[in-house]
Amino acid sequence: MMGGEYVDLHCHSTASDGTLTPAQVLRLAKHSRLSALSLTDHDTVAGIEEASREAAKVGIDFIAGIEISAEYPHPGTMHILGYGIDPNDPSLKSLTETLIAGRDRRNPRIIARLNEMGVHVTMQEWQQEARGGVLGRPQLAAILARKGYVSSIKQAFEKYIGQGAPAYFDKERLTPRQAIERIRAAGGLPVLAHPTQLRVRDFTQIEIEIKKLRDFGLAGVEVIHSDFDQVTVQLLTDLADRLGLLKTGGSDFHGSNKPEIELGVANNRRIPREYFDRLREALEQERRSATAQTTRT
Repeated sequence: MMGGEYVDLHCHSTASDGTLTPAQVLRLAKHSRLSALSLTDHDTVAGIEEASREAAKVGIDFIAGIEISAEYPHPGTMHILGYGIDPNDPSLKSLTETLIAGRDRRNPRIIARLNEMGVHVTMQEWQQEARGGVLGRPQLAAILARKGYVSSIKQAFEKYIGQGAPAYFDKERLTPRQAIERIRAAGGLPVLAHPTQLRVRDFTQIEIEIKKLRDFGLAGVEVIHSDFDQVTVQLLTDLADRLGLLKTGGSDFHGSNKPEIELGVANNRRIPREYFDRLREALEQERRSATAQTTRT
């Protein structure tokens, strides 16, 4: 395929736990010959305005996005991507403030536990690493690696701050239904991110979970991701088609916090432009329907 036929619908910037600014992510997307992108920072839309401006400047189609953490039983995690949300929606702003406040209450507990374990790191160092963005564990992992407590970001999660590790503390989350409803209330379409991270016993259980989410208003499933092999991609693609859900895909790029992941590439796969176009069409249809309903009432 020629350049311009690929996109990335799942990536992060310094507004959350990435290492490139929103503008730098868009410039990298242009350099990588992507034709469209959605910035999906964790629990915040703080980078959307900058990203949107840069997208227009470099000539890349752009959809505003967010990635919201939802409640889910250990050892799994559930993240809901919201596409086409209005970053100025008052309820969305209130939601992101609540989610970030939950992180702010959790993070000092992580630091205190690490200090108890003889790992010398401070909140100030973490804030500096975040460069004004949302504090995320990948930034803390980068500090631990740089200080020599671990050999890699991955080891930092396994040894100290990942689920089940001694310095792990959970944060406050919405229920899956609440996350989906909040995204739709802000004009967006909710999509289940990386379904394999639910860590259920088999693919049949993934299907059951996705059907439950569809009943709550889920609009799509991420079928291409850096975690997925070809078998998983095909299973999720077939499932999305069978359930009438949108298909999306993304690298889950975080910059140097996940150095093995390249923007626009998910485990040696590219994300087709078709996914972006169908997502945009679905958003336009939702807006037309909402306008028609408002006119009738």
